[in-house]
Amino acid sequence: MFEELKEITYKKEAEFLSQYACFSKDTAGRERKEESCPMRTEFQRDRDRIMHSKAFRRMKNKTQVFLAPEGDHYRTRMTHTLDVMQIARSISRVLRLNEDLTEAIALGHDLGHTPFGHTGERTLARLSGGRFKHNEHSVRVCEVIEKDGKGLNLTKEVKDGILNHRSSGNPSTLEGKVVMFADKIAYVNHDIDDAVRAKVLDPKQLPQQYLKIVGETPTKRINNTILSIYNKSNGQPFVEMENEMAEAMSQLRNFMFKNVYNEKAGNSENERADRLLELLFNKFMAEPQKMPEFFVSLLDKYDKTTVVCDYLASMSDTYAINLFNDLFVPQRWVVL
Repeated sequence: MFEELKEITYKKEAEFLSQYACFSKDTAGRERKEESCPMRTEFQRDRDRIMHSKAFRRMKNKTQVFLAPEGDHYRTRMTHTLDVMQIARSISRVLRLNEDLTEAIALGHDLGHTPFGHTGERTLARLSGGRFKHNEHSVRVCEVIEKDGKGLNLTKEVKDGILNHRSSGNPSTLEGKVVMFADKIAYVNHDIDDAVRAKVLDPKQLPQQYLKIVGETPTKRINNTILSIYNKSNGQPFVEMENEMAEAMSQLRNFMFKNVYNEKAGNSENERADRLLELLFNKFMAEPQKMPEFFVSLLDKYDKTTVVCDYLASMSDTYAINLFNDLFVPQRWVVL
Protein backbone atom coordinates (compact mmCIF):
# COMPACT_ATOMS: atom_id res chain seq x y z
CA MET A 1 0.00 0.00 0.00
CA PHE A 2 2.69 2.49 1.05
CA GLU A 3 4.76 1.74 -2.04
CA GLU A 4 1.80 2.91 -4.09
CA LEU A 5 2.15 6.39 -2.57
CA LYS A 6 5.69 6.79 -3.86
CA GLU A 7 4.73 5.43 -7.25
CA ILE A 8 1.94 8.01 -7.43
CA THR A 9 4.55 10.72 -6.87
CA TYR A 10 6.73 9.28 -9.64
CA LYS A 11 3.75 9.21 -11.96
CA LYS A 12 2.79 12.80 -11.17
CA GLU A 13 6.35 13.93 -11.84
CA ALA A 14 6.40 12.14 -15.21
CA GLU A 15 3.12 13.76 -16.22
CA PHE A 16 3.74 17.29 -14.95
CA LEU A 17 7.45 18.14 -14.67
CA SER A 18 9.50 19.75 -17.41
CA GLN A 19 11.81 17.51 -19.39
CA TYR A 20 14.66 19.50 -17.80
CA ALA A 21 13.63 18.74 -14.21
CA CYS A 22 15.50 16.30 -11.99
CA PHE A 23 13.12 13.37 -11.53
CA SER A 24 13.08 11.73 -8.12
CA LYS A 25 13.37 8.20 -9.50
CA ASP A 26 16.55 9.20 -11.36
CA THR A 27 18.53 10.33 -8.31
CA ALA A 28 22.23 9.46 -8.31
CA GLY A 29 21.69 8.17 -4.78
CA ARG A 30 23.64 8.41 -1.55
CA GLU A 31 27.23 7.71 -0.55
CA ARG A 32 26.03 4.93 1.75
CA LYS A 33 23.29 2.68 0.41
CA GLU A 34 20.11 2.51 2.48
CA GLU A 35 16.83 0.70 2.34
CA SER A 36 14.38 2.96 0.51
CA CYS A 37 11.36 4.49 2.23
CA PRO A 38 8.06 2.87 1.18
CA MET A 39 6.26 6.23 1.10
CA ARG A 40 8.70 9.05 0.41
CA THR A 41 11.00 9.74 -2.51
CA GLU A 42 14.69 10.20 -1.72
CA PHE A 43 14.45 13.98 -2.04
CA GLN A 44 11.49 14.05 0.34
CA ARG A 45 13.54 12.04 2.83
CA ASP A 46 16.39 14.54 2.52
CA ARG A 47 14.03 17.43 3.23
CA ASP A 48 12.81 15.71 6.38
CA ARG A 49 16.32 14.83 7.56
CA ILE A 50 17.46 18.43 7.21
CA MET A 51 14.40 19.83 9.00
CA HIS A 52 14.91 17.44 11.93
CA SER A 53 18.65 18.10 12.22
CA LYS A 54 20.24 19.94 15.14
CA ALA A 55 21.98 22.34 12.76
CA PHE A 56 18.63 23.40 11.32
CA ARG A 57 17.16 24.12 14.75
CA ARG A 58 20.18 26.19 15.77
CA MET A 59 19.60 28.61 12.90
CA LYS A 60 16.77 30.26 14.84
CA ASN A 61 19.41 31.85 17.09
CA LYS A 62 21.93 32.76 14.39
CA THR A 63 22.19 36.29 13.05
CA GLN A 64 21.21 37.01 9.45
CA VAL A 65 22.66 40.54 9.17
CA PHE A 66 21.96 42.63 12.27
CA LEU A 67 23.67 41.54 15.48
CA ALA A 68 21.63 41.60 18.68
CA PRO A 69 18.70 43.49 17.13
CA GLU A 70 16.04 44.96 19.38
CA GLY A 71 12.70 43.66 18.18
CA ASP A 72 11.14 40.41 17.05
CA HIS A 73 10.76 41.23 13.36
CA TYR A 74 14.37 41.13 12.19
CA ARG A 75 15.36 38.12 10.13
CA THR A 76 17.44 35.32 11.58
CA ARG A 77 19.27 32.65 9.64
CA MET A 78 16.20 30.44 10.14
CA THR A 79 13.67 32.93 8.79
CA HIS A 80 16.02 33.68 5.87
CA THR A 81 16.14 29.97 5.08
CA LEU A 82 12.34 29.74 5.13
CA ASP A 83 12.13 32.78 2.85
CA VAL A 84 14.54 31.15 0.41
CA MET A 85 12.60 27.89 0.54
CA GLN A 86 9.29 29.55 -0.28
CA ILE A 87 10.69 31.69 -3.11
CA ALA A 88 12.54 28.69 -4.53
CA ARG A 89 9.42 26.55 -4.46
CA SER A 90 7.46 29.26 -6.25
CA ILE A 91 10.09 29.45 -9.00
CA SER A 92 10.24 25.68 -9.35
CA ARG A 93 6.48 25.45 -9.56
CA VAL A 94 6.13 27.91 -12.42
CA LEU A 95 9.06 26.30 -14.28
CA ARG A 96 7.68 22.79 -13.57
CA LEU A 97 10.85 21.66 -11.80
CA ASN A 98 11.12 19.26 -8.86
CA GLU A 99 9.80 21.12 -5.80
CA ASP A 100 10.90 18.42 -3.36
CA LEU A 101 14.53 18.63 -4.50
CA THR A 102 14.35 22.43 -4.53
CA GLU A 103 12.94 22.50 -1.00
CA ALA A 104 15.60 20.16 0.39
CA ILE A 105 18.44 22.23 -1.11
CA ALA A 106 16.93 25.48 0.14
CA LEU A 107 16.42 24.18 3.68
CA GLY A 108 20.01 22.93 3.83
CA HIS A 109 21.85 25.72 2.05
CA ASP A 110 22.90 27.62 5.21
CA LEU A 111 23.25 24.78 7.73
CA GLY A 112 26.96 25.55 8.07
CA HIS A 113 26.67 29.28 8.54
CA THR A 114 28.47 30.85 11.47
CA PRO A 115 27.06 32.80 14.39
CA PHE A 116 27.02 36.59 13.89
CA GLY A 117 26.14 36.46 10.19
CA HIS A 118 28.52 37.91 7.62
CA THR A 119 30.87 39.06 10.38
CA GLY A 120 31.24 35.53 11.71
CA GLU A 121 32.01 34.11 8.30
CA ARG A 122 34.61 36.79 7.59
CA THR A 123 36.25 36.12 10.96
CA LEU A 124 36.54 32.36 10.51
CA ALA A 125 37.73 32.80 6.93
CA ARG A 126 40.47 35.16 8.14
CA LEU A 127 41.52 32.98 11.08
CA SER A 128 41.58 29.81 8.97
CA GLY A 129 43.68 31.39 6.24
CA GLY A 130 40.77 31.58 3.80
CA ARG A 131 39.75 27.94 4.20
CA PHE A 132 36.35 28.50 5.78
CA LYS A 133 33.42 29.01 3.39
CA HIS A 134 29.90 28.57 4.69
CA ASN A 135 28.63 26.69 1.62
CA GLU A 136 31.41 24.11 1.92
CA HIS A 137 30.88 23.91 5.66
CA SER A 138 27.16 23.30 5.13
CA VAL A 139 28.04 20.14 3.22
CA ARG A 140 30.53 19.18 5.96
CA VAL A 141 27.77 19.56 8.55
CA CYS A 142 25.63 17.15 6.54
CA GLU A 143 28.43 14.64 5.99
CA VAL A 144 30.59 14.78 9.11
CA ILE A 145 29.02 16.64 12.04
CA GLU A 146 25.32 15.78 12.19
CA LYS A 147 24.11 12.70 14.08
CA ASP A 148 27.29 12.47 16.17
CA GLY A 149 29.53 12.05 13.17
CA LYS A 150 27.33 9.70 11.15
CA GLY A 151 26.07 12.49 8.93
CA LEU A 152 22.71 12.79 7.20
CA ASN A 153 23.78 10.75 4.15
CA LEU A 154 21.95 13.06 1.75
CA THR A 155 21.53 12.43 -1.95
CA LYS A 156 24.22 13.72 -4.28
CA GLU A 157 21.83 16.19 -5.92
CA VAL A 158 20.96 17.86 -2.62
CA LYS A 159 24.59 18.12 -1.51
CA ASP A 160 25.55 19.52 -4.91
CA GLY A 161 22.85 22.19 -4.64
CA ILE A 162 23.95 23.15 -1.12
CA LEU A 163 27.59 23.38 -2.17
CA ASN A 164 26.85 25.46 -5.27
CA HIS A 165 24.25 27.91 -4.00
CA ARG A 166 26.67 30.86 -4.07
CA SER A 167 27.05 33.10 -7.11
CA SER A 168 30.32 31.42 -8.03
CA GLY A 169 28.71 27.97 -7.93
CA ASN A 170 27.67 25.79 -10.83
CA PRO A 171 24.83 23.47 -9.70
CA SER A 172 24.36 20.28 -11.67
CA THR A 173 20.55 20.58 -11.54
CA LEU A 174 18.18 23.40 -12.48
CA GLU A 175 16.69 23.03 -9.00
CA GLY A 176 20.07 23.96 -7.55
CA LYS A 177 20.18 26.97 -9.84
CA VAL A 178 16.72 28.00 -8.61
CA VAL A 179 17.97 28.03 -5.00
CA MET A 180 20.96 30.14 -6.05
CA PHE A 181 18.58 32.79 -7.40
CA ALA A 182 16.10 32.45 -4.52
CA ASP A 183 18.86 33.03 -1.97
CA LYS A 184 19.80 36.35 -3.55
CA ILE A 185 16.20 37.43 -4.09
CA ALA A 186 15.47 36.69 -0.42
CA TYR A 187 18.42 38.38 1.17
CA VAL A 188 18.45 41.48 -1.03
CA ASN A 189 14.72 41.89 -0.45
CA HIS A 190 14.46 41.26 3.28
CA ASP A 191 17.82 42.84 4.18
CA ILE A 192 16.63 46.12 2.65
CA ASP A 193 13.56 45.81 4.86
CA ASP A 194 15.64 45.11 7.99
CA ALA A 195 18.18 47.84 7.21
CA VAL A 196 15.44 50.45 6.90
CA ARG A 197 13.79 49.20 10.10
CA ALA A 198 17.13 49.40 11.93
CA LYS A 199 17.67 52.92 10.58
CA VAL A 200 20.92 51.80 9.00
CA LEU A 201 19.48 52.94 5.68
CA ASP A 202 17.20 55.84 4.90
CA PRO A 203 14.79 54.75 2.16
CA LYS A 204 15.92 57.82 0.22
CA GLN A 205 19.44 56.34 0.04
CA LEU A 206 18.27 53.35 -1.95
CA PRO A 207 19.14 53.51 -5.68
CA GLN A 208 15.74 54.41 -7.05
CA GLN A 209 16.58 53.65 -10.68
CA TYR A 210 17.04 49.98 -9.77
CA LEU A 211 14.13 49.80 -7.32
CA LYS A 212 11.82 50.95 -10.12
CA ILE A 213 12.86 47.83 -12.06
CA VAL A 214 12.97 45.29 -9.24
CA GLY A 215 10.10 46.72 -7.19
CA GLU A 216 9.55 49.35 -4.53
CA THR A 217 7.90 47.03 -1.98
CA PRO A 218 8.93 43.57 -0.71
CA THR A 219 5.95 41.90 -2.39
CA LYS A 220 6.61 43.55 -5.74
CA ARG A 221 10.32 42.67 -5.60
CA ILE A 222 9.60 38.99 -5.05
CA ASN A 223 6.84 38.84 -7.65
CA ASN A 224 8.80 40.76 -10.27
CA THR A 225 11.99 38.71 -9.93
CA ILE A 226 10.10 35.40 -10.10
CA LEU A 227 8.19 36.61 -13.16
CA SER A 228 11.46 37.68 -14.79
CA ILE A 229 12.93 34.21 -14.27
CA TYR A 230 9.77 32.65 -15.68
CA ASN A 231 9.78 34.90 -18.74
CA LYS A 232 13.32 33.96 -19.67
CA SER A 233 13.54 30.33 -18.47
CA ASN A 234 10.15 28.69 -19.02
CA GLY A 235 10.62 25.62 -21.20
CA GLN A 236 14.37 26.18 -21.43
CA PRO A 237 17.31 24.04 -20.20
CA PHE A 238 18.54 26.86 -17.96
CA VAL A 239 17.40 29.16 -15.15
CA GLU A 240 18.16 32.83 -15.73
CA MET A 241 16.70 36.30 -15.20
CA GLU A 242 15.94 38.75 -17.95
CA ASN A 243 18.94 40.99 -18.57
CA GLU A 244 17.46 44.24 -17.25
CA MET A 245 16.25 42.57 -14.04
CA ALA A 246 19.54 40.73 -13.55
CA GLU A 247 21.49 43.98 -13.85
CA ALA A 248 19.17 45.82 -11.45
CA MET A 249 19.44 42.98 -8.90
CA SER A 250 23.22 42.99 -9.24
CA GLN A 251 23.37 46.71 -8.60
CA LEU A 252 21.08 46.44 -5.56
CA ARG A 253 23.22 43.60 -4.23
CA ASN A 254 26.37 45.68 -4.70
CA PHE A 255 24.70 48.58 -2.91
CA MET A 256 23.83 46.32 0.05
CA PHE A 257 27.35 44.90 0.28
CA LYS A 258 28.80 48.40 0.31
CA ASN A 259 26.33 49.95 2.74
CA VAL A 260 25.12 47.09 4.95
CA TYR A 261 27.09 43.83 4.65
CA ASN A 262 30.50 45.51 4.69
CA GLU A 263 32.33 44.85 7.96
CA LYS A 264 32.42 48.58 8.73
CA ALA A 265 28.79 49.23 7.88
CA GLY A 266 25.44 48.65 9.42
CA ASN A 267 26.05 47.50 12.98
CA SER A 268 28.37 48.77 15.69
CA GLU A 269 28.48 45.28 17.20
CA ASN A 270 30.43 43.77 14.29
CA GLU A 271 33.84 44.58 15.74
CA ARG A 272 32.89 43.07 19.10
CA ALA A 273 31.65 39.88 17.46
CA ASP A 274 34.87 39.61 15.50
CA ARG A 275 36.97 39.94 18.66
CA LEU A 276 34.77 37.47 20.53
CA LEU A 277 35.18 34.78 17.88
CA GLU A 278 38.91 35.42 17.58
CA LEU A 279 39.41 34.98 21.32
CA LEU A 280 37.42 31.75 21.27
CA PHE A 281 39.33 30.53 18.22
CA ASN A 282 42.70 31.20 19.86
CA LYS A 283 41.54 29.61 23.12
CA PHE A 284 40.60 26.30 21.47
CA MET A 285 43.61 26.29 19.16
CA ALA A 286 45.77 26.47 22.29
CA GLU A 287 43.62 24.08 24.33
CA PRO A 288 41.61 21.90 21.93
CA GLN A 289 40.89 19.37 24.68
CA LYS A 290 38.50 21.92 26.20
CA MET A 291 36.10 21.55 23.30
CA PRO A 292 33.17 19.13 23.75
CA GLU A 293 34.08 15.45 23.48
CA PHE A 294 32.63 15.03 19.99
CA PHE A 295 34.78 17.78 18.50
CA VAL A 296 37.85 16.48 20.32
CA SER A 297 37.22 13.09 18.69
CA LEU A 298 37.32 14.73 15.24
CA LEU A 299 40.97 15.65 15.83
CA ASP A 300 41.86 12.01 15.09
CA LYS A 301 40.79 12.56 11.46
CA TYR A 302 41.00 16.29 10.78
CA ASP A 303 43.47 19.09 11.44
CA LYS A 304 43.00 21.35 14.44
CA THR A 305 42.06 24.50 12.50
CA THR A 306 39.27 22.66 10.71
CA VAL A 307 37.86 21.20 13.93
CA VAL A 308 38.00 24.47 15.84
CA CYS A 309 36.11 26.10 12.97
CA ASP A 310 33.63 23.19 13.12
CA TYR A 311 32.98 23.95 16.76
CA LEU A 312 32.72 27.72 16.42
CA ALA A 313 30.51 27.56 13.30
CA SER A 314 28.13 25.20 15.08
CA MET A 315 27.41 27.79 17.77
CA SER A 316 24.36 30.00 17.90
CA ASP A 317 24.94 33.65 18.76
CA THR A 318 23.69 33.15 22.31
CA TYR A 319 25.82 30.03 22.86
CA ALA A 320 28.96 31.84 21.68
CA ILE A 321 28.27 34.84 23.93
CA ASN A 322 27.55 32.66 26.97
CA LEU A 323 30.68 30.56 26.37
CA PHE A 324 32.77 33.71 26.01
CA ASN A 325 31.40 35.00 29.33
CA ASP A 326 32.18 31.70 31.04
CA LEU A 327 35.75 31.62 29.73
CA PHE A 328 36.83 35.26 29.79
CA VAL A 329 34.55 37.38 31.98
CA PRO A 330 35.38 37.32 35.72
CA GLN A 331 32.51 36.11 37.86
CA ARG A 332 31.66 38.08 40.99
CA TRP A 333 32.29 36.40 44.30
CA VAL A 334 29.12 35.15 45.90
CA VAL A 335 28.87 36.34 49.49
CA LEU A 336 26.85 34.03 51.70
